[in-house]
Amino acid sequence: MEREHILLPSEPMGRRVHLWRYGHFGMPLLVFPSAAGMAHEWEAHGMIDALADWIDAGLLKVYCVESNVAEAWTRKEDSEPEWRIQRHQAYEAFVEQNLIPFIREDCQTPDIAIGATGTSMGAYYSAHFALKHPDAIRYALCLSGRYDITWITDGFNNDKIHAANPMAYLPYLDGQRLDHVRNNTHLTLVCGRGKWEDGNIEDTQKLAGLLESKGISHICDMWGYDVSHEWEWWKRQVRYHLEPRIHQSRG
Repeated sequence: MEREHILLPSEPMGRRVHLWRYGHFGMPLLVFPSAAGMAHEWEAHGMIDALADWIDAGLLKVYCVESNVAEAWTRKEDSEPEWRIQRHQAYEAFVEQNLIPFIREDCQTPDIAIGATGTSMGAYYSAHFALKHPDAIRYALCLSGRYDITWITDGFNNDKIHAANPMAYLPYLDGQRLDHVRNNTHLTLVCGRGKWEDGNIEDTQKLAGLLESKGISHICDMWGYDVSHEWEWWKRQVRYHLEPRIHQSRG
């Protein structure tokens, strides 16, 4: 498998951002990490191995990027909420200004449709960026996500957090912006009903209801009570849901 570590310069982030690229050709899939925030997370947990046959065959090209989830969301004791949401905005600018253009240039196709996926916090990022940039992120596979970001802000809220919270801004999406989302992207929301999925189950179902009310293309796939918030299940779910997308991209 072709495998490369890249340090992607980013002015909004004020540093170079870690990115791992796997594969030489195929449908581009952008992977956002969980709350760990590490670019090598999917390789470390066997997710890249689970996709290896598609990657080796030139059907899938995977881009695993780091996030600044700790400084933006989870390391709450170290900084004030206002500073933390500004760090999230810096990451949003990095995705828009640096990451998406890099993937399109790397694929030598300026308007190529990019898929996004992730587990837990990565599912939130995938859904959020598909809704914010549907012209680029045409498909999001969201595994075991929490989509109301205020669960991690301890109730702190302002306009900037509202703009980063799909549960908050979706009800107000209308007009041309809504049409743009409807016409360009699709979200697949997946969650088990087993251990450690408390909160994720409710958020998945609620987000699906909001997407339905807005006429946004989506699937809500709730797995069984034996399906827990763990990597072995996410391996199965990503295989199950990516397979038809890969066949569609070939056709």
